[in-house]
Amino acid sequence: MTNIGLISDTHSFLDDRFYELFQGVDEIWHAGDLGDLKVLEKMEAFKPCKAVYGNIDNTVLRHELREDERFMCEGVDVWMTHIGGYPGKYDKRVKGELYRNPPKLFITGHSHILKVMYDDKLELLHMNPGAAGISGFHAVRTALRFSIDGPDIKNLELIELGPKRV
Repeated sequence: MTNIGLISDTHSFLDDRFYELFQGVDEIWHAGDLGDLKVLEKMEAFKPCKAVYGNIDNTVLRHELREDERFMCEGVDVWMTHIGGYPGKYDKRVKGELYRNPPKLFITGHSHILKVMYDDKLELLHMNPGAAGISGFHAVRTALRFSIDGPDIKNLELIELGPKRV
């Protein structure tokens, strides 16, 4: 079993409680808009990390990260990208590949809206952890924790980090 901490849209801000909330995870996944290389370095110093760059990320982060990460975690095919849309409204950049070769778990960021939805048509689970940073229109900062156990995605937990003002 692999325990995952999932965040997105930190926009250069990593909450100090991040270390306590993700203490029990095996890996941290960041779905883009880190905002600063220091955020990535802090996460990587704490736990193994997978991340993609987002639309606000500079050339330094774009040199370190890819726009898309597609990988296997235990028995689950995972695709993580920053701008991907959601079931029924997938972004045109990813839509064709999603329909040709859907993953079991599709992770996006960008919207600052926490959303977990099952796409019956493509038989995939879509996750967007919302925004963990203090920049953007969201009112509450959020993240997700979950487990992948063989082919199963389970133990999903919503983390509310509080209002975006600190």
